[in-house]
Amino acid sequence: MSTVPLALTTPTDIALAVDQREVEAVRCILFFDGVCGLCNWSVDFVLKRDRQAKIQFSPLQGETARALLTPADVSDLNTMVLWEGGRTYRKSSAAVRVLWRLGPFWKSVGLALWLIPLPLRNLGYSLVARNRYRLFGKKESCRLPTPEERARFLP
Repeated sequence: MSTVPLALTTPTDIALAVDQREVEAVRCILFFDGVCGLCNWSVDFVLKRDRQAKIQFSPLQGETARALLTPADVSDLNTMVLWEGGRTYRKSSAAVRVLWRLGPFWKSVGLALWLIPLPLRNLGYSLVARNRYRLFGKKESCRLPTPEERARFLP
């Protein structure tokens, strides 16, 4: 049985009012490579700075990713994907949008990064992503949240 909220997998034209509230409760989801050391560090970074707990997390290898993302997004472990209200953002656009949600200092860092043209931002992102296992290591399994974090993680 799937633990992905039904409202997230139901077409909006037939979703019930209760389901719509459930969708609105999921402000945004950051999908990450669950076995990547850099990705796990990034999740920890966001958890510490997202004081309003607006961002939820799910591994790209999980059932929430399979339910909400395209097969191409799920199979591309070289990018983080941010899902916001049915829209998906990838690579540097996802990273910048996450920064915008982390308070005034990080929002200004995100705005500065946004000024860099997208092809250059994504080139830098891709260079790090391509070498992330070598530079930051690879885990044997997906990150397990602490009991305090568990509510913010989706399967």
